[in-house]
Amino acid sequence: MNRRSSCCLLALVLLLTGSLAVAAERIYPDVSAAKADIAAALKDAAATHRRVIVDFGGDWCTDCKVLDLNFRRPENATLLAQRYVVVHVNVGDRGIRENFALADRYGIPLRKGVPALAVLEADGRVVYSQRNGEFESMRSMDPRSVHAFLERWKGP
Repeated sequence: MNRRSSCCLLALVLLLTGSLAVAAERIYPDVSAAKADIAAALKDAAATHRRVIVDFGGDWCTDCKVLDLNFRRPENATLLAQRYVVVHVNVGDRGIRENFALADRYGIPLRKGVPALAVLEADGRVVYSQRNGEFESMRSMDPRSVHAFLERWKGP
């Protein structure tokens, strides 16, 4: 194998390894953490004058992973850090089976699919909730829709 082929093979291996690491990374904590995580996020948001995004989803959900990748895009990551505290709420490790009452509290009908987002003021008031599975097909949506969503609900 010549040097050029070796370099190409190494680059491919590194690319695949990095992609697998992101894919294997847990986004959503244990289902039992949701209430405490939201309470901590609300406290942080109040102290830093930001809003809270509650992201209902699961690590098994491809669209949830795509949404998370879009959150990590530089233009979105900056906006999220400046204007939001993000909380990931696990709806179950094998499908939508958990945290229904919490989703109902924020106006999220989990039966419409995940990911589903709610935007809260720091005092816990719901500013917006996705009631129609707006990001449920995130993998086929324009990534700019995430930025537009963040801009729209970032607050004053």
